[in-house]
Amino acid sequence: MELPKEFIKKYQELLGHEAQPFLESFDKTAISAFRTNPLKEEQIVFDAPIPDTPWGHYGKISGKSVEHVTGLVYSQEPAAQMVGQVASPKSDMKVLDLAAAPGGKTTHLLSYLNNTGLLVSNEISTKRSKILAENVERFGARNVIVTNESAERLAKVFPSYFDLIVFDGPCSGEGMFRKDPDAMTYWHAGYPNELANLQKSILAEAITMLAPGGELVYSTCTWAPEENEGVVSWLLESFDNLELTPIKPINGMTNSEIIPGTVRMYPHRFKGEGQFIAKFKNLRSEPNKPKTKSKKLSKTTSSALTKTQVDLWNRFSSEHLTTELVGSYETFGDNLYLLPEGLPDLSKVRIARNGLHLGTFKKNRFEPSFALGVALKPSEVVQNIEINIEQFKIYVSGNQVLLDQNYINGWYQVVINGNGLGFAKVVGNQLKNYYPKGLRFQY
Repeated sequence: MELPKEFIKKYQELLGHEAQPFLESFDKTAISAFRTNPLKEEQIVFDAPIPDTPWGHYGKISGKSVEHVTGLVYSQEPAAQMVGQVASPKSDMKVLDLAAAPGGKTTHLLSYLNNTGLLVSNEISTKRSKILAENVERFGARNVIVTNESAERLAKVFPSYFDLIVFDGPCSGEGMFRKDPDAMTYWHAGYPNELANLQKSILAEAITMLAPGGELVYSTCTWAPEENEGVVSWLLESFDNLELTPIKPINGMTNSEIIPGTVRMYPHRFKGEGQFIAKFKNLRSEPNKPKTKSKKLSKTTSSALTKTQVDLWNRFSSEHLTTELVGSYETFGDNLYLLPEGLPDLSKVRIARNGLHLGTFKKNRFEPSFALGVALKPSEVVQNIEINIEQFKIYVSGNQVLLDQNYINGWYQVVINGNGLGFAKVVGNQLKNYYPKGLRFQY
């Protein structure tokens, strides 16, 4: 791989005798890996586990595989998996993933939360926020709001709110050169400083959203000290309420020689790509005071359910579900959503995924959503139909499936290999196709 000359010179000076094996590592194949999803009911035992990780495995997973389509696995390279592991949120926490697309760290955080608490998963790019929402839905999340906002606007809605904030900052991407050589076309000697300034402006807003005693995990996929240790030093100098929490190195992590307690991951020391991680604790015991007195926000576009809607949902849930879904039920138009409890007014926030979409109210009936059928475990649904791999190929291409027997007409959760693939209506021996058009593909 032909690396930028200034990049080579920089890391020859920074790494000394280690520079040669470091630079030679770029000529080796990038490492692929994935995580399994503990939220799914039926698990598979995979080979090649990543050491010291609860769900990580080396290897590639096809985007057309049953495992991927049902959300049982999520592709994420090994070094990036360490960020979520360092964060390790506990049950019932309120968590913010501030720069979340495409969803690797969000889905990892979800694995720890186990559908408890709240996760606000934010992405400022509208296009990327849609991809993020799709990945969150496939993972089967019930406690996630996907927002499409700047940190500045989020900070006005969530002052002193989150127990944990994860910020994988926009960076110079040096740790991705091997995996994505196109990243080198953006790199120049001054690029890390430009990105460091951007990270600082975002972090300044993020700090105001930390609850008393809350934690901040800051990470990048670069090795540039200007961004990594430079930003950490700036945080500690600028915010006297922040204390660095030392990270115990695991699985190829290396303690930074510049700021001990922060960690780096290098491809010549670890079977993976590049990463830097630092962790902080908010020492403030009282909530941050808003910079200005905020005006009362207007009522959101959501509304409480009408009596008819309550009756229709209760009828559907009693006939088809074996579990009670905990949260706040709200309608947006004719659509019913389950939102995490304890949310502030979100009327001023652009939202890409408004909690779990349960379904749609139509004339005298309720139709369940695809998202609900993915989020629910088969044991939580009264009626399931297990399809085989050949039927799966037909279904994901958008065609109806002929079953080997007649069934009572009605809604069934479609199941493949023990995990949900949405709801569909069965008429006799025909499984009508309700697989979303935007997700369909030829196997």
